Amino acid sequence: MMTPEINCDMGEGFAIYQVCDDAEMMRHIRIANVACGFHAGDPSVMNRTVRLAKENGVRVGAHPSFPDAQGWGRREMRIEREELRDLLIYQVAALKGFLDLHGIGLNHIKPHGALYGAATRDEDTAHAIADVAEIYGVPVFGMANTLHETIYRARGVGFVAELYADLPYRDDGSLIIMRQPPKVTIEGVVARCRRALEEGVVASIDGNDFPMRFDVICVHSDTPGAVEVAKALQAALARERT
Repeated sequence: MMTPEINCDMGEGFAIYQVCDDAEMMRHIRIANVACGFHAGDPSVMNRTVRLAKENGVRVGAHPSFPDAQGWGRREMRIEREELRDLLIYQVAALKGFLDLHGIGLNHIKPHGALYGAATRDEDTAHAIADVAEIYGVPVFGMANTLHETIYRARGVGFVAELYADLPYRDDGSLIIMRQPPKVTIEGVVARCRRALEEGVVASIDGNDFPMRFDVICVHSDTPGAVEVAKALQAALARERT
C-alpha cells in the first residue's frame, strides 16, 4: 500500500533563534517547506536549512507568507492579487537563490498560515499563488475540496493535497489556524493519521467525522515536541508500508 510522505515547515527562525531542531527534524521527513523571510527565516537561516535538506536527501519547497513577522504569518491580510503575486515572487526567488547555490531544484510552493487559509476560500488569493506556481513550473501543496484544488487544477497547476497531523479541523473540514500551536500527543497524531489512511476520515474539534483525501502529511516545526511527533509518525508510516 502506498503511504504518504511527511512534510514539515522548516527554517522558521531568525539569527540565533529557532523554534525547532531543524537538523534533527530533517532525519524524519522527506519534504521541507522552507520559510522565505516574511513570517520567519532570514538569508543565513534559509541557506543553512537548504544545506541541511541537501545533506539529508530532503526535497525543498518554498513556504511564503503574508508580510506578517510579528504575527508569525497567522493574521489574514487583504492584499490585491497583483501585489500579492509580487510579494510571493519575491519570497520564492529569495529561496531559489539558495537552492541554486546548493544545486537543488524547487520542488513545490506551499503557502503559510493565514495565506494558506485565505486561498482555500478567496479566488484572488488562490489565483495569485497559481500565478507564481506557473512562473516556477512547480505544484502547490494545499487542501482538497477547496479553492486550492479547484483553481490550481483548472489552471493546469499541479496540486498536492495535505493532511495536517497536528492542527484541529472544523466540522466542514476547514483548518483552525491559531497564533500559538496547539498541544498534541504522539498517540493522538499517529491515531489520526492511521485512521485517515485506513478509513479516509478525520474527526473535527467537535468530534464529528468528515472525509479526508490527501497525498502528504504535514507536521509543524513549532508544534511542541515536533521532532518526537515526526519520528513516531515516520515509524508508524514505515510499518504501514511493510
